[in-house]
Amino acid sequence: MCDHSTCTAAPRLGRRKFLAALPLTLAALSLSAVPRPARADAPPVDLPPPGPRDTCPVCGMFVAKYPEWVATILFVDGTAVHFDGAKDFFKYLRDMEKYAPDRSPDQIAGMGVTEYYGLARVDARAALYSVGSDVLGPMGHELVPLANDADAADFTRDHKGRKLLAFDAVALPLLADLDQGRFE
Repeated sequence: MCDHSTCTAAPRLGRRKFLAALPLTLAALSLSAVPRPARADAPPVDLPPPGPRDTCPVCGMFVAKYPEWVATILFVDGTAVHFDGAKDFFKYLRDMEKYAPDRSPDQIAGMGVTEYYGLARVDARAALYSVGSDVLGPMGHELVPLANDADAADFTRDHKGRKLLAFDAVALPLLADLDQGRFE
């Protein structure tokens, strides 16, 4: 029992403060209970990891130095190409004539990106990508891969992401804008 001389319990909230906070608390609880459309997590992918000498074909950086940002394309012939982030991954993918003139998209067996929270490699087609956040990658402003809607909502709130994109919505002009620090 507390005799108030040694009590370490939190002070009581006065009735006025309690009543003033009640509408905001109820509103927050009701918003969190609103069902969101379900979206399955981006499935994990089993792709070879980059070796210590693997370089990004877009920027030339050593990829293994940045394991939390690795993206990979695996071709049907077993060749794996690694990138130091999703931004360079998409530059390569959206302009294969420039970066891999002897390859075509139909030769791709698998693609993976490293998702932000669990640092697992997930299917690049199923991930969501945050643009314009306060999280920078090895090449500056980056597309941040997220495994599911819940992670995307948390990331947007915590890191001021400006927009979320699905795989097919990532286009070359956006990637050029990211390099310039533009997000709109």
